[in-house]
Amino acid sequence: MSINDLKLGQKAFINNIYGDKKLAKRLSALGCTKGCPVEITNKAPFGDPIVLSLRGYKMALRKKDANNITVEALAL
Repeated sequence: MSINDLKLGQKAFINNIYGDKKLAKRLSALGCTKGCPVEITNKAPFGDPIVLSLRGYKMALRKKDANNITVEALAL
């Protein structure tokens, strides 16, 4: 499942980042790495972008980019 499949407030762990190597490298530099816990904290009115909370800060991602991040969701 990708980050886009998570509901608002749902937490998950990052499994992998697919797609463009440039995107994967940029996200990795920002701390978005395998095993990192993330939470969806906000979504724009039309769903793009989404706001993630990870490693003590918030990061906005386009849905297109967030679709390349697979996660393992925690039970609600």
